[in-house]
Amino acid sequence: RALIFPLLIRQGKPTPFFTFLLALLFCVYNGYLQGRSLTNYAKYHSGWLKDPRFITGLIGWLVGMAINIHSDHILRNLRKPGETGYKIPRGGMFEYVSGANFFGEILEWFGFALACYTFESLAFALCTLFVLGSRAKQHHQ
Repeated sequence: RALIFPLLIRQGKPTPFFTFLLALLFCVYNGYLQGRSLTNYAKYHSGWLKDPRFITGLIGWLVGMAINIHSDHILRNLRKPGETGYKIPRGGMFEYVSGANFFGEILEWFGFALACYTFESLAFALCTLFVLGSRAKQHHQ
């Protein structure tokens, strides 16, 4: 998402460099933390890929990613070129929640946390919930 989404945006507001730098540092650190946790500390039994926690987590991650991608597509296509003003997104999960893109990403990372079953993945899922949950509330208002 951090690499693909910015390339798909048609025209957006410029992002302050400091905000970009903080986001980049967070993504790099989180990626390192998750990778190190999974490669050095996590221990899985031989049947882990058949374990209900892994299967449920994988399904949650896939469904969350699909919701996230579809919601971002809806948001990118809200306005025609040159059009301005606020528009309410319609379709997909936007019919059920006002922050469908945020909901999809939160579901993604809780699915990841369940599939990995590590403290680090749960910590990231909770951080995602608190950060994106507050953004979703602001967008809803």
